[in-house]
Amino acid sequence: MTAIEFQPVRSEARGGNAPSRSARMARWAVSAIFFLTGAGTANWAVRIPAVQERLGLTPGQLGIALLGVSAGAILAMPIAGRLVARHGSRPVTRVAALAFALALVLPSLAGSFGALLASLVALGLTNGMLDVAMNAQAATVQQHYRQPIMSRIHALYSFGGLAGAALGGRVAAIGIEVKPHLAMVAVVLAVASLLLGAGMLPASADAAPEQSPTTRLTRHLAALGFVAFCVLFGEGAMVNWSAVYLRDVVGAGPGLAAAGFAAFSLTMASGRAVGDALTTHLRPVRLTRLGGALASLGATLAIVVPRPWAVVLGFGMIGAGLSSIFPIVLAAASRTPGVVPGAAIALVSMCGYSGLLAGPPLIGAVASALTMRGGLALVALTSLVVAFLARSLRETTSGPDGGVIAPPRDPLALDAVADSRQHARSM
Repeated sequence: MTAIEFQPVRSEARGGNAPSRSARMARWAVSAIFFLTGAGTANWAVRIPAVQERLGLTPGQLGIALLGVSAGAILAMPIAGRLVARHGSRPVTRVAALAFALALVLPSLAGSFGALLASLVALGLTNGMLDVAMNAQAATVQQHYRQPIMSRIHALYSFGGLAGAALGGRVAAIGIEVKPHLAMVAVVLAVASLLLGAGMLPASADAAPEQSPTTRLTRHLAALGFVAFCVLFGEGAMVNWSAVYLRDVVGAGPGLAAAGFAAFSLTMASGRAVGDALTTHLRPVRLTRLGGALASLGATLAIVVPRPWAVVLGFGMIGAGLSSIFPIVLAAASRTPGVVPGAAIALVSMCGYSGLLAGPPLIGAVASALTMRGGLALVALTSLVVAFLARSLRETTSGPDGGVIAPPRDPLALDAVADSRQHARSM
């Protein structure tokens, strides 16, 4: 398999310091898609209790049904990678966003456990397709920028989730039924995706129909995939177990128990907002190593100091530590030499979602056999693994410290490499 030929950015400003107008427009368009996807997912999440009550589901049945989302996403990701490689990320993003909007309504229409499970698998399929396509578009936009932008784009998903949760909670509080609520959200998402799609980079920017869409699991991609697995393992643990940990280990009430996840969510969103600046300053390898260590330290603090303030602080440290790593990993995967970017992103994303899927039940099993502290110790361990594997972010095109600078065949990137090497020689 030959290396991908990245097309030069022909519309850059003189001197190569500013991205083109089309690149800037595409950045804001894909950022808006990330925000809307996070908002749509959160609007569904806050209505889960209402759907459970309407169908009379036990906690066990609901847990099985919710696994359908992750299972559907994992099934869709390799297909999405092939479609992006053949047709480009823009058309796949537009179609997937429309499908996601339609699938968002399906759980509100379910009349039985089986129907809910099928609807959530469909939601997972469309979400997985959209996840790969919009990340591929973001990675293509990144090629037009000297500085990292992936973390800020991912921050919009987190802030969209916070906004969607606030809006959805308010809608639920005033008594609007689930069906019209999710239908309104779906209409907004569908219309917005049609409008935003026009601003993205064209299919020719990243389509590679002449390349094989099948991605061989190289040692480099396997390491990136394992980092993604560990990062989303920790995220899934916080989403599903943070409130339970505060309730069972610390004895916190419902309000304080929710503060742990709130701290995690806020530091996750804030960390991604400043992640690109940190990536530029620290370089990807060092930031990943420090982030993994911080997350492990936060989990350890929550384990050894069973006080509400310590646990909430520890969960916030986990969010801050893990916040920028997944965007960095996806950017590194998209720049793997000899691999179609969309297919590489699909493979690494699939590994990450496997961690999201495996984390909650595995922690539950360890908590049942040992204690909740033993379950949280898995987060400390996987975060240490992230720190240990940070060196896997080194690529062919790298600076003196091993950090990724830019795509190998982008002329601007080659200038950046030359500048960094000249700087290293002068030190």
